[in-house]
Amino acid sequence: MLNYAYCSDKYQYTMGKSFYDSGMKDQTAVFNMFYRKAPENNNWAVVSGTDEVIEMIQNLGNMEPEFFEKFLPGDEYKEFRGYLSAMKFTGTVYAMREGEIVFPNQPVIIVEGPLIEAQVLETPMLCIMNHQMAVATKASRVCRATNRPVSEFGSRRAHGPWAAIYGAKAAIIAGCSNTSNIMTGVMNDYGSTGTMAHSYVTSFGCTVEGEHKAFDTYIKTHRDESIILLIDTYDTLRCGILNAMRAFRENGIDDEYKKGYGVRLDSGDLAYLSAECRCILDENGFKGCKIFATNSLDEYLITDLERQGACIDSYGVGDAIATSKANPCFGNVYKLVQIDGEAVLKRSEDKVKLINPGFQITYRIMVNDPSKGEIFKVDVTCLRGDGLSKLIEAGKEFTVCDEYDRYRYKTFEAGSYKATILQHKVIENGKRCVPMHSLVEKKAYYNDTLAHFSPSERRLINPHYYKVDISDDLYNLKMGIINRLVKEINDFKL
Repeated sequence: MLNYAYCSDKYQYTMGKSFYDSGMKDQTAVFNMFYRKAPENNNWAVVSGTDEVIEMIQNLGNMEPEFFEKFLPGDEYKEFRGYLSAMKFTGTVYAMREGEIVFPNQPVIIVEGPLIEAQVLETPMLCIMNHQMAVATKASRVCRATNRPVSEFGSRRAHGPWAAIYGAKAAIIAGCSNTSNIMTGVMNDYGSTGTMAHSYVTSFGCTVEGEHKAFDTYIKTHRDESIILLIDTYDTLRCGILNAMRAFRENGIDDEYKKGYGVRLDSGDLAYLSAECRCILDENGFKGCKIFATNSLDEYLITDLERQGACIDSYGVGDAIATSKANPCFGNVYKLVQIDGEAVLKRSEDKVKLINPGFQITYRIMVNDPSKGEIFKVDVTCLRGDGLSKLIEAGKEFTVCDEYDRYRYKTFEAGSYKATILQHKVIENGKRCVPMHSLVEKKAYYNDTLAHFSPSERRLINPHYYKVDISDDLYNLKMGIINRLVKEINDFKL
């Protein structure tokens, strides 16, 4: 297997040589990985990929000098190549849990360590996190469009085997009930699901009787399993559903069958066909027969199918989730925010690219609402150990102000709230320091977190935007750096 700690851009290593030669390599750097805007006007995004990031970081320094010679050739790089071949990550990493819900500009991952070690993590980290968070966030949208189960069926459309395996994992975390990908199931002890393709049906001969034989053979060879028959190979209503019922009857499959049974629709007017199939099944005593639907579905089509009264019990979604089709490029970035204790930022010509400087920590504040129960009310990002951070950790009264409108504020009285830290230490002195969570646990964490946001914040169209702020100390630090920079720029002359 490739060591994907080196799935990187060359400029990480050209910068690294400068840090090495100039004596800067051991300066203590703090980098934040975060995103600026959620895709598809989402309110938020879903975290997935941090376990693979931890694995990637611990694989750093496992290559021979000859490997580095292939992209850093020449005698002038010889000493540096020797250094890189033995360079392990020795710092600390803080990260949000997989399944966490994260808002723009909040640090998803914070890396603290020697400058050169932290810098070279940028590209592989973003490669992992941008892929998995794109898929997880899309899966969350699709699954929130319905109360019925959604299966991830997108491996054949994914951008390569790695993307298929880890994309399926991300989709399950963010709401999908299962996946068709066997490697994801094996690696995560989660199982996988699947029935038949149209080629299975046509392999028994391109006839109506061949369709019946296909169904009969499938049932006989899959006893004591869930049985789903694909009924749209030739004609859904005039032979497919009829042959399915015939095969069910001949093999004693009815509503008493404990493993579950059903039919799948993969083409045509799904709203109409599902309603017609439901009537036919019910009239013939197959009221427990489930109807599954596939065919290029996404959250918008699912919403519309349900608006039309479709009789669909479960959905299979492929490329819309596996490739995050409507917005395939997630926008996580990795920025230096502190060097040897001094806060730094990127100002940029674009206001949206202005970043928050300094070593940060994010708190999620929960209150008990008499009508809604325990709900999240605000997230606030502070400088570690600043005034607001100390008040929150002591459970004292505090006030948060809107970063862009300082006259908008909210006060939380002592004893009226619970605070949770979102970034957890996952690597210390270069070693993993947190237990592994199973895929089931990650999925449960996401579901529990989602339940504490209000329905208006969870909706897909025009969601109510959740309050996300920064502390006064962080705000003042940022504005102080900007004001100083602006003055220096205005006074600068050659």
